[in-house]
Amino acid sequence: MRLETIDWVILSVSIAVCFVPPFFLARRAGRSVAEFFTSGQSAPWWLIGLSMVATTFSTDTPNLVTDIVRQDGVAGNWVWWAFLLTGMLTVFLFARLWRRSGVLTDLEFYELRYAGRAASAVRGFRAVYLGLFFNCFIMATVNLAAVKIANIAFGWPALQTLLWCGVVNIFFAATAGLWGVLVIDMIQFGIAMTGAIALAVFVLGRPEIGGLAGLVEKVGGMAPLRNEAASPLWFVPDFSQWDVLVVILVMPLLVQWWSVWYPGAEPGGGSYIAQRMLAARSERDALGGTLLFNVAHYALRPWPWILVALATFVIYPLDPPETRAAAQAAIEAAGGPGQVDESVRMAARGLSSLRAAFPDMPEGKMGHDMAYPAMLRFLPPGFLGLMLAGLLAAYVSTMITHLNWGTSYLVHDLYRRFAKPNRAERHYVQVGRWVTGLLMVCAGALTMVLETAKGAFDIILSIGAGTGLIYLLRWFWWRINAWCEIAAMVVSFGIAVTLLVLAKAGLAPSTHVALLLSVAVTTVAWLVVAWLTPPVDEATLVRFCRVVRPPGPGWKRVLTSAGIVPSKNSLPLELLGWGVGSAVVWSALFATGHFLMGRPVQGFVLAAVFVAGAAVLVPLIQRLWSADLPPSPPRKGPAAG
Repeated sequence: MRLETIDWVILSVSIAVCFVPPFFLARRAGRSVAEFFTSGQSAPWWLIGLSMVATTFSTDTPNLVTDIVRQDGVAGNWVWWAFLLTGMLTVFLFARLWRRSGVLTDLEFYELRYAGRAASAVRGFRAVYLGLFFNCFIMATVNLAAVKIANIAFGWPALQTLLWCGVVNIFFAATAGLWGVLVIDMIQFGIAMTGAIALAVFVLGRPEIGGLAGLVEKVGGMAPLRNEAASPLWFVPDFSQWDVLVVILVMPLLVQWWSVWYPGAEPGGGSYIAQRMLAARSERDALGGTLLFNVAHYALRPWPWILVALATFVIYPLDPPETRAAAQAAIEAAGGPGQVDESVRMAARGLSSLRAAFPDMPEGKMGHDMAYPAMLRFLPPGFLGLMLAGLLAAYVSTMITHLNWGTSYLVHDLYRRFAKPNRAERHYVQVGRWVTGLLMVCAGALTMVLETAKGAFDIILSIGAGTGLIYLLRWFWWRINAWCEIAAMVVSFGIAVTLLVLAKAGLAPSTHVALLLSVAVTTVAWLVVAWLTPPVDEATLVRFCRVVRPPGPGWKRVLTSAGIVPSKNSLPLELLGWGVGSAVVWSALFATGHFLMGRPVQGFVLAAVFVAGAAVLVPLIQRLWSADLPPSPPRKGPAAG
């Protein structure tokens, strides 16, 4: 791509603007660990909501959506649309509980909810497992998208891209702490969305596409890679194709959303979502910010990406089914992919047109996720710079959040808790800044071994499969202890590794069978552990009840024995809000989609559902917000951590 002077100016200005918050906020962030990692628990709802949605709008997100659409059509997005159920459950059930806990990180929760060596062990283990290994893997997938985009836009090799990006991210994340992350997120979300919308407008305006009507006409008769009986435009899979229906729709809606731990969509809240809720200035702000995030994440953002992804079927068409079948047969006859020419391997994956457009891209990085950044060449001068600025903004907002979040685990929940517990606050902030740099280096190294956004997404889902239920129930059932969580993590990880080994050998079960197997075995394992190990001691359970005031009947025994009067039960209202809120967001999402696809009748019906649901939801939220709840308990130094 050729960038003009105006593109470089826009790109430079967008970067320069984001250097301003760190200079103003660096001193405040350096005061204490609480300021550096949770903004002193004083962030307003709109800021934490925008920060959440900016973080989940990463550079690899439109690439991932494009990969999904090219392989499974628009309906394939149910693999992440189903997580709305998780998000809304967090809004109405868990946001206020997290804020009441008063902890600094969600891992500190373990020594509030549990007790003894097991609680300390699970806190320390997850600090390393999530803060280092899992977090670096996620950041590597984001880096992968940046590498592909920089290769297309500037012709940069991977190492050069990672070097420049690393310097920028370390400066932002290590200087201003979470306050800087929140403010930068807000700025960059606006830049990123503007760029995404601009790209969709210019792509649809191409003569090859012919606007929305032309897109519907040209793409409607095509078929995605893995389901030749469907149209890419369908919002749900063909009900006559049971195997596809199960994988794309049934499993995500019935099993995946509550059983799989995935960053940003954790059952019960967690990771950087919990970090934002804990940074809120009140329970009301925690609930409102999380609600804003779910509305923006699912209802406002997806369509610019999806429209561009659909346009790639015209600009970079898939190889015809017969060509793909012949190429796959040739590979099998030759004894494996390594025994045939690259052109045959590309044809088998439906990538011949993309490979022809980008012959210099390393084969290991070539995938359907390349199609989104490939569309940038249709942007005129000025708008190309704006789009690249938007992608950079999306990249930085995600990376600095993960750097701050991962560092909070490694410094507060590992280093401070187990290695150096009684140092000055500024010491931990300084250590956090060094750890931030080391995390970026580790993520950069891991980037070099990844290939596609969808492949990385599937690996993350498989590792977290089966653990979600315990993260929901630990708030509602006193009998769950720390050993249950350890068992769930170990068993789930062991199953994921086994399935990956079987997949390499061509012996792995289908995706939905593997998920059901992982959920069933993991759930049985931690339930057995719950009954074979002693419960959490009574004093710890009573303390948890007094601080968090968990709802539901699962704590009746503890409340009764401690003589605690249960707080007013708002669980029915919260569950109603969960259901209505999910319906409101989905109806907004699909009403917009139907209008874009030229189906106004369906659009108006869903718009009516949206209005009716919102009429119920608004007063319901007001009732929850006006509940007579005492303020969250103040933190008492590092003892809680």
